[in-house]
Amino acid sequence: MAETSNTVKEDPSSSSLLAKHVQELAINGDEPPQRYIRKDRDREAPIDPSLSSSVPIIDLHLISSPNSSTQQKQDEIGKLKSALTSWGLFQAIGHGIPSSLLDELRGMAKGFFDLPVEEKKKYAMNKDGTQHYLEGYGNDLVVSEDQTLEWSDRLYLLIKPKDERKLNFWPENPSRFREVLNEYSLKSNLLAEFVLNVMAESLGLEGDYFLKQTGERGTAFARFNYYPPCSRPDHVYGIKPHADGGAITLVLQDKEVEGLQVFKDGKWIKVPVLPDAILINVADQIEIMSNGVYKSPVHRVITNLEKERFSVAVFYVPDWEKEIEPAAKLISESTPRLFRKIKMKEYGDVYFQKTSRGIRAIDWARA
Repeated sequence: MAETSNTVKEDPSSSSLLAKHVQELAINGDEPPQRYIRKDRDREAPIDPSLSSSVPIIDLHLISSPNSSTQQKQDEIGKLKSALTSWGLFQAIGHGIPSSLLDELRGMAKGFFDLPVEEKKKYAMNKDGTQHYLEGYGNDLVVSEDQTLEWSDRLYLLIKPKDERKLNFWPENPSRFREVLNEYSLKSNLLAEFVLNVMAESLGLEGDYFLKQTGERGTAFARFNYYPPCSRPDHVYGIKPHADGGAITLVLQDKEVEGLQVFKDGKWIKVPVLPDAILINVADQIEIMSNGVYKSPVHRVITNLEKERFSVAVFYVPDWEKEIEPAAKLISESTPRLFRKIKMKEYGDVYFQKTSRGIRAIDWARA
C-alpha cells in the first residue's frame, strides 16, 4: 500500500530510534532495541512446512500464448482463479520478463544497500527528524507509539505515473540503477495489466474492468527491501503480518534465501524460492471489487540469524480519487454485498493507522 502525498508526520518520540538504520544495528552486532521485539509471541500461530510445496504456481505463458489450445488456456485460468480464491496469491512463471533482467534488478538492490551509509543517506526519507518522506531510503514508517518496528531497510520509489517520478530519490549509484528499474517498471506494468485482465475475465467481468476501476492515474511504487541477519530472529519481524492495501502486488524474491510466509487456515506457510518466478498477490481493493471472491492474504517476512535477504516489491494502487466498490455483477441474493463504497484516499489514511497496530483495514470497509 502506498501513500501519494509528499510527506507524512512521524511520531516525534521515535526520531532518535529511526536515526539508526537496521543495517547499522546488524553490522554492529547490536541487540534489537525493545521496539523491534514482537508483542505477539505468546499467541504465535504454527508454521506448517508440509504445505510449502502447495503454494500455487501458474504458467502465464499457457494463457497468453497463441499456440496454447483453448483447453490449456481454460485450465490455467481455472487454476489461477482457484489460487486467488483460496490463497490470494500465486507464483507466476512464463511471465515474459527475462531472467537476466530479474537478476540485474536483484543486483541493483544489493549494490545499493552495499553502499556506504552516507551515500545511501543522500536519498533518505527522513532528513530533518520531523518529516518522513514516503519515497527514498529509510525504514519503518512510524505512525503510532505502540507499533512494533520491522528489521528491514528499504528504498521506496514511485514508478508510475512516469511524470510523477521524483528522480532525486532514484540512486545514481549503482550506475545502471535507474535504467534497470525503468526497464523493469515497463515490463512489470504490462504483466500487472495482463493479470488484472485475466482475473476480471475469470469472474465473468469485462477484461478491462479492474483496470478501469483503478483509473488512468493509478500509481505503482517499487520497494527494494533489505533484511540483515538478526541476532534474535524468533523475536523480530522482517515485516510484520499485514495484507496489502492496493490492487495487486508483484514480488521478486531473493534468489536463495526464504523469508516470506502467508497465513492460511490458521497456519503460517513458507513461500518457497523459485528464482525466475514473480509472486503475485491480491490486495485489499481487488478483494473489495470482487466482493470477497478473491482474497487479500495476510503475509509476513521472518528474519534469520546468518543470511541477509533482498527482495523487490511493486505495489499497484488505484487512483487516489477513485471510489471503489464491489462489481454489481458479483452481487446477488446468494452473494450479497460484502463491502460498501469507499474512496481510495480515505482508505489509504485508515490503512496506515490500522496496519501499524496489526488491525485489518479491510474490515473498516465492510457493509
